[in-house]
Amino acid sequence: MNTSLEQRIQQLEDQAALKRVVDTFANLADDKDIATQMQLFTEDATVNTYFGDTLFASMHGREEISNVFSGFIANFSALYHMNGQMIADIDGDHASSTHYCLVVLVSADQGKEFKNFNGVIYKDEYVRRDGQWLITKREARFTWRDVSELVSPQ
Repeated sequence: MNTSLEQRIQQLEDQAALKRVVDTFANLADDKDIATQMQLFTEDATVNTYFGDTLFASMHGREEISNVFSGFIANFSALYHMNGQMIADIDGDHASSTHYCLVVLVSADQGKEFKNFNGVIYKDEYVRRDGQWLITKREARFTWRDVSELVSPQ
């Protein structure tokens, strides 16, 4: 199938825009800026989060997603999302992607700090509205975790 130069440029622009949504989500999570993060979702978005094969939370709509996210991150003094590979499939104003992320969560317990490393696979669906890509559905699967005491730099 032959595609025009304009179509190929649009494909590249769409892929870059979707990657920007994913990276912006991660940066806002690290900043604990849930209110701004919610603007990356459609009003009726759904998010299902799993720890392994166990459903942790099933959320519908920005308000519920915001409440669950806020409650979860309140447990941590610091968050670090490091995004890895991302494959996006685009079909007009709809897209889907799979991307990988290393999420580090820092928390305190009994006077000690702990780092919680998590391997997360995100499966997202997007829709373009008014020229902006938004997440309409997300499955976040925390596939592995490693917890150890945090060693402070000296």
